[in-house]
Amino acid sequence: MALFGRKSLRQFACNDALWATFERMAGDQEKNVDELLNDALESYAQLAGYQTGIDAEAEAERDARDELDGPSTPPPAHHGRPTNPVAPLGHAPPPPPPLPAATRFGRPIPAPKSALGGMFQAGATTPPPPSPSYASFSDGAPGVPAPPLYLVFDNQKYRIDKDQFIIGRGAKSSDLPIKDGNISRKHAAVIRRNGTYFIKDLGSTNGIDYKGMRIDNKRIDEGDVFHLCDYELRFTYKR
Repeated sequence: MALFGRKSLRQFACNDALWATFERMAGDQEKNVDELLNDALESYAQLAGYQTGIDAEAEAERDARDELDGPSTPPPAHHGRPTNPVAPLGHAPPPPPPLPAATRFGRPIPAPKSALGGMFQAGATTPPPPSPSYASFSDGAPGVPAPPLYLVFDNQKYRIDKDQFIIGRGAKSSDLPIKDGNISRKHAAVIRRNGTYFIKDLGSTNGIDYKGMRIDNKRIDEGDVFHLCDYELRFTYKR
């Protein structure tokens, strides 16, 4: 996901071994180190529940005005096409808990046991919305093995047998490469968590469509069909 806005030169001390790892990751993912570091910082902030980019600057300005003048009138509701068409009513749920290594950065880094204990427990008290249920990454019981999932694409069936299955334009960085300029280098990922599969937009330009609506993420149910631009992705648990 590319951030727009002003960029400034920063200086910081970095562990030599970590920097060498980022250089190898940049080569594998066809990026430069600066782009990879920006992706890492953006993803870490978003997983912690913070806004980034232009929205973050606007929020900081509003906070500064509120300290001087008191809270201002909230901005009007956005009337464009929603990125998540099923939003719970009532009290807003707390920000999502941090996930392990961001899906855009290749192999996942194991999280400490203390973090894994409550990582995927549901935090909202409101009942889950009716089907289709959009992913909170908290579905499924911990320790339950995931059933085999198959992706049907271009009359071929692919078995998904890993925690992160990347779909995108990049030949080296994708498990299912789609050579089309409208597809982002890392467009989407199928993520396996606690015996449940989800599809997640990786900040692509053209997004994921489900039943005519653009979504950010969703639990994958039997027979679900998603579209990446003009390409159909059909999922099944049947051989």
